[in-house]
Amino acid sequence: MTPILYLAPLRGFTNAVFRNVFSQFFDGVDLAVSPFISTTDSRRVRDCHVRDVLPENNRSMPVIPQIIGNDPEAFIRMARHLADLGYTGVNWNLGCPFPMVARKQRGSGMLPYPDRIDAFLDRVLPQVPCGISIKARLGRYSNEEIFRLIPVFNRYPLTEVIIHPRTGVQMYDGRPDIDAFGRCLGQLRHPVVYNGDIRRLADVAALSERFPAVHGWMIGRGVLINPFLPALIKANRDGFPEKIDRFRKFHDALFAAYRDVFSGPGHLVERMKGFWGYFSLAFEDARKLLKQIRKIRLPEAYMDRVSRFFDTEAVWRA
Repeated sequence: MTPILYLAPLRGFTNAVFRNVFSQFFDGVDLAVSPFISTTDSRRVRDCHVRDVLPENNRSMPVIPQIIGNDPEAFIRMARHLADLGYTGVNWNLGCPFPMVARKQRGSGMLPYPDRIDAFLDRVLPQVPCGISIKARLGRYSNEEIFRLIPVFNRYPLTEVIIHPRTGVQMYDGRPDIDAFGRCLGQLRHPVVYNGDIRRLADVAALSERFPAVHGWMIGRGVLINPFLPALIKANRDGFPEKIDRFRKFHDALFAAYRDVFSGPGHLVERMKGFWGYFSLAFEDARKLLKQIRKIRLPEAYMDRVSRFFDTEAVWRA
């Protein structure tokens, strides 16, 4: 079977700008989960709250809006608004590991509280006119927390559960707990999507062989490092010539798209610096380039340095 591939919600990276430019140059991604949208205390949800998932901004790739929050009434308002925009499903974020989010008992900060999650789902699901999926980690502090939540999840008609097999306090460090993921897969009654450290074609091959019941595979950092990866996985082989030339065109289009979005040159350069933290890993010995880029402040100097890299220095290795 051809694997179903999801683009992961990486805040500051896989937004509508990236999704639209990516789709011009690469394929293989079946759908994306948006970076999270925070619930709002406002009694009315406005377009400015959901700009990243407005349908007119997302014509290139199917998108599932992701919502973060722990207030059932605010979640209901947001989900209803998204349903009115035409979305048939939303995702509830129970995975964000960042301390400033988790301390407010949002994202992975909700995972130690199965009773609160149970009450939340009991209130929300009957009131929302679209499907709800969940993206979760194994826990906030312990990879055993998820096993107190699975009976809760199984009581509700969730469309799917996306599991990142790390804890919140791990952030993105350490190895994913594949054994714990396997236990989750065996206990959940819903379709399960795997998310975590898929960087190569061989990663999906190994995981697929071990977990044939997985519904789909979510890739985040692997796509930022090697945007050819989803198509490689779909084709089950590497058959893409002239990678540097296509990557360069993608990069230049991404730069141009963000130039139209940001009001100041500093914001534009800072955003591209963030991307090069991943892009540099696709090339041989690009640490020097990355160090130089991080010192640049002006867009013209940035493009000059990157152009010289593509012209004379770039050697693909991803």
